[in-house]
Amino acid sequence: MTMTDPTETILRLLLGAVLGGIIGFERQSHGRPAGFRTHLIVSLASVLIMIVSDDFYRMSTLNPEIIRIDPARIAAGAITGVGFLGAGVIIKSGLTIQGLTTAACLWIVSVIGLAVGSGLYVPALTAFSITFFSLWILRRVEVMVPRLTYKILALTTEPIVKEEDVIRVLKEAGADIANIDYEMDRTKNELTYHLSITFKNKKVISTILERFSELSYIKRFHLRG
Repeated sequence: MTMTDPTETILRLLLGAVLGGIIGFERQSHGRPAGFRTHLIVSLASVLIMIVSDDFYRMSTLNPEIIRIDPARIAAGAITGVGFLGAGVIIKSGLTIQGLTTAACLWIVSVIGLAVGSGLYVPALTAFSITFFSLWILRRVEVMVPRLTYKILALTTEPIVKEEDVIRVLKEAGADIANIDYEMDRTKNELTYHLSITFKNKKVISTILERFSELSYIKRFHLRG
């Protein structure tokens, strides 16, 4: 057994960079922190790691005095490293979590790179095609599917306002109440409700804001999530 042919090595590195770069470009076009260059470098590094791992294994088989190594161990270390990189792009803001798709892209790009580095072109190209399809085509389908939205509503009212009145206004606007807490401030003579609400229609937000703006007993309200 011999070392990987230099031409084959260059081909694998270029292919890995191209596949990773294309997926990274899609992420960058949507304003994600890990974009074109990050995905390209992750894929390129994975290809190189697999080539080095494979060549180390071939060298050990040529010389019986060298302890044989498991080529999968270096690849496993690469996947672990990408896991830390992926965790860095996940951001939690209120009830919203962003970056999960980008983290998954970094992971699959790394695996695609390892496949290319091993010379497994068909599995690598198949995985790339499915990933590209899910990011570009299924994204448009996903937008058309109604999704349940979660929001936190902080509502400050006069103490005479009943909980039933607040719930009624929200239900008439098209929102469902998942949880409700409230606190009383006797110094300011205010009652503050903290509600977790859910809805599917985005117009519900404007309806809620409009309804509460019309009610005189509502002192202030804040919607986040």
